[in-house]
Amino acid sequence: MSKATGKDAPAPHAADSHDLIRVHGARQNNLKDVSIEIPKRRLTVFTGVSGSGKSSLVFGTIAGESQRLINETYSAFVQGFMPTLARPEVDVLDGLTTAIVVDQQRLGADPRSTVGTVTDANAMLRVLFSRLGQPRIGPPSAYSFNTASVRASGAITVERGAKKAVKATYSRTGGMCTRCEGRGAVSDIDLTQLYDDSKSLAEGAFTIPGWKSDSFFTVRVYAESGFVDPNKPIREFTEREMADFLYREPTKVKVEGVNLTYEGLIPKIQKSFLSKDKEAMQPHIRAFVDRAVTFTECPECGGTRLSEAARSSKIEGTSIADACAMQISDLAEWVRGLDEPNVAPLLTALGRTLDSFVEIGLGYLSLNRSSGTLSGGEAQRVKMVRHLGSSLTDVTYVFDEPTIGLHPHDIQRMNDLLLRLRDKGNTVLVVEHKPEVIAIADHVVDLGPGAGAAGGTVCFEGTVEGLRAGDTITGRHLDDRAAVKETVRRPTGTLPIRGATTNNLRDVDVDIPLGVLTVVTGVAGSGKSSLLHGSLAGRPGEGVVAIDQAPIRGSRRSNPATYTGLLDPIRKAFAKANGVKPALFSANSEGACPNCNGAGVVYTDLAMMAGVATPCEECEGKRFQAAVLEHHLGGRDISEVLAMSVAEAEEFFGAGEARTPAAHAVLGRLVDVGLGYLTLGQPLTTLSGGERQRLKLATHMAEKGGVYLLDEPTTGLHLADVEQLLGLLDRLVDSGKSVIVIEHHQAVMAHADWIIDLGPGAGHDGGRIVFEGTPADLVAARSTLTGQHLAAYVGA
Repeated sequence: MSKATGKDAPAPHAADSHDLIRVHGARQNNLKDVSIEIPKRRLTVFTGVSGSGKSSLVFGTIAGESQRLINETYSAFVQGFMPTLARPEVDVLDGLTTAIVVDQQRLGADPRSTVGTVTDANAMLRVLFSRLGQPRIGPPSAYSFNTASVRASGAITVERGAKKAVKATYSRTGGMCTRCEGRGAVSDIDLTQLYDDSKSLAEGAFTIPGWKSDSFFTVRVYAESGFVDPNKPIREFTEREMADFLYREPTKVKVEGVNLTYEGLIPKIQKSFLSKDKEAMQPHIRAFVDRAVTFTECPECGGTRLSEAARSSKIEGTSIADACAMQISDLAEWVRGLDEPNVAPLLTALGRTLDSFVEIGLGYLSLNRSSGTLSGGEAQRVKMVRHLGSSLTDVTYVFDEPTIGLHPHDIQRMNDLLLRLRDKGNTVLVVEHKPEVIAIADHVVDLGPGAGAAGGTVCFEGTVEGLRAGDTITGRHLDDRAAVKETVRRPTGTLPIRGATTNNLRDVDVDIPLGVLTVVTGVAGSGKSSLLHGSLAGRPGEGVVAIDQAPIRGSRRSNPATYTGLLDPIRKAFAKANGVKPALFSANSEGACPNCNGAGVVYTDLAMMAGVATPCEECEGKRFQAAVLEHHLGGRDISEVLAMSVAEAEEFFGAGEARTPAAHAVLGRLVDVGLGYLTLGQPLTTLSGGERQRLKLATHMAEKGGVYLLDEPTTGLHLADVEQLLGLLDRLVDSGKSVIVIEHHQAVMAHADWIIDLGPGAGHDGGRIVFEGTPADLVAARSTLTGQHLAAYVGA
């Protein structure tokens, strides 16, 4: 067969010309008519200060449109079961490929959701034990703690031709522990935290959050059910009344002509609060549950969640409960040691999944770890597990700060994974702040120049060398290196921790200095959070204010003013100035526009197609009734105040007729954390991860306490924002507070007065203190992984 010579070589194929993703006229959120071209099958990193528009461009526009177009390929019937996605605000999107999004969203916080269930590793283990376990107890469902055993028999009517009744029996063997219902823990409720027994129901005896004395669907059902006397103090209830009050089974009752269900207080609380994971609750609800409920390991299953039959079936002396409790790196070894030709494909697939955990730096986890307890970085990497061995090519992988929660030692491993995905022929888009990740990019897009309204434009597009030479905020800060402190503060005392054994800690004793900036570091999984959150967060008597990584949850109706409590003093100030009720100045209450119910937009549901949101014609998007907007404070109405930036509002409420000290104090904290550019009424759903983290920090700064415990406060922060954070930490310490920070960022380590390093490895290879001392001593010793990386960072 002859080959084509150079002269008659075929012309370039038309398909080969589609090697760019073209975006023209993107206006999503704060983007200002952005137009860029992104090379396919390359690694592109998007940088810029927090709030500059990176996520709006990458997730809201490129990935969002890709997923919407894929959904449209399904039939209208199937689309009816899928989430509806609106088309992003963009003129042209060309050259898109299938997008696989790996974002920072926490995994489901359901009590029965574990690392094993969300990665399908448990499903493969269940099949393995159903085939090889001795004694044989049933199908894979017999090893599932999410499946209850069911038995039923009776007659069923089959309506086919002539109707006829058929006798049928049904049974399903499940592996759920009947005592804890697959949760691994049982609860004991402190009744004194639910009500004041010296009061009657009519006097407002309930002390449960949200249970006001006039609440129709809760309190009044108890008061008017007829089972108890609402005017008698609870302590005087008869034995029968107390049993009905606390334990009665669901019973239909009529209250003011409305049919409702009455249920005893204990089962009601268990359904309302205890069926949800604590990690997903609002802070005040979580605080109530912590006070009122004691969770203890289930005595029947020993916390394994499984029935006795499921625990009795073993492979070479190991039950499925033992396998799920192993560290994943150990479990991978155990699976490789099984020589069973009958299930060889299953062992290969399971081994590959477990090896992916180890490869991505999560070998220290166990499959029975609750998914709600994973940090944002761990959750993101768990989602990556299913993509590592994928044979798909020419897809677009989109990552949102994949290095969150990673020690500098682990970042190199993450970089290798990103490059491997690219080298298989995929387009990799990464939103990132870390210079180590920016350095490996083929293409860089820098957004800014500022945040919020001051951002949303492309400041630079090109190579890393071009960025470094360019005059952008990212380019100027790319080679920033903090110097180790020459002089450190002297501690004013110590906070002792003795015999800490939470998770992988090995009987740790440590004295944390007070009155200084202490940084606790170590590789991911070394025991940092276990040490501090496990030993300090539960000591409110010592004034410890713990600020964890749990994300802010909020709807389109939530905004910085409602989240921080700023709106309360503002509403009261408006009410006092105008002689009306404060509720009028809430778009979620009496002041709401009746046409849009205070949303500012009117939604039109179009079934399987994306709903359309149009600005409300009556209030013109201001969310309030016209009568409310006639009331002014300092010459502004409430909608104008909510449209102000934080910095503007701080000046407005700081002096003159509108002077409101309570509001000014909250605004001052928001400015301190670098959020002066946000508008007070901006929906929380439009904030970036870094903005939410700082909003949470500002809110907690109002709490009274002498010790602040911060968990990775640099998450989502640009290199330039880290400087501002260090200034804030210094101001906190100089004002007499003790600040303890769990952190991997070398700039924060170098700025510390004292460093506690855990390790030397992760999981059972960690859990020990490997260094205590000043940053200068750590750099000089270079005895730990942290010391080696910090020395390289400061150029020592």
